Amino acid sequence: MASMRVMAIARIAALLLIAALTSTPGRADEVHVAVASNFAAPAQSLARTFERATGHRAVISLGATGKLYAQIRQGAPYEVLLSADSSTPTKLAGEGNAVTETQRTYAIGRLVLWSRNADYADAKGDVLSDGDFRRLAIANPTLAPYGAAAIQTLSKLGLLNKLQSNIVEGANINQAFQFVASGNAELGFVALSQVMTDGKLQRGSAWLVPANLHEPIKQDTILLAKGKDNPAALALLRYLDSQSARDIIRRYGYELP
Repeated sequence: MASMRVMAIARIAALLLIAALTSTPGRADEVHVAVASNFAAPAQSLARTFERATGHRAVISLGATGKLYAQIRQGAPYEVLLSADSSTPTKLAGEGNAVTETQRTYAIGRLVLWSRNADYADAKGDVLSDGDFRRLAIANPTLAPYGAAAIQTLSKLGLLNKLQSNIVEGANINQAFQFVASGNAELGFVALSQVMTDGKLQRGSAWLVPANLHEPIKQDTILLAKGKDNPAALALLRYLDSQSARDIIRRYGYELP
């Protein structure tokens, strides 16, 4: 893992040098970034600090990782991908739509069972087996890695068949969160980053799902083919390795590689 990270940073540095030699001095550029929905809040914070640090502007587009993948293959003008998994960037690189050597893990996500009501979701998750609830929101498990992690968790707990009729699917993790936040679902599996800031739950109640109940949610970034000559795209990848960026990512409940 460490050697791959060093190789990715070295590749980005080399591309940055080439871009610097061929770009207009002092010019601020834009970079179009495809961002997995779970990373919406930290991405907005990172965009602001990135612009202050570099002068470059990050234009963010949010969506389920599977939908972003389809859009990239169809020619969407994204230059950097912040995925909710590691397999999608690998697939894009294999298809020639991304620069293989720039792929690396920028965050490790945590899944949480959340209710907007205080004291509803208990610290052990027993509400899933004992609670009287009608709807359990999850993200589409085919398109969204957090949705897949929710299904894996229910399977490990032996509750998937029992709760199948209670499950309502959002197109992405943001929609799953909105189902719960609006009261349309009493409970939902969401990203910890959606309900926590600076180490504190913002409202409601939650069960932090043990990491051994689902596959690790390794979230990788990669330089897309359309961004390989854009100094702002390369600068963003380098900025994600800065202490400032890592501190922001950690504040939203992500673990770091």
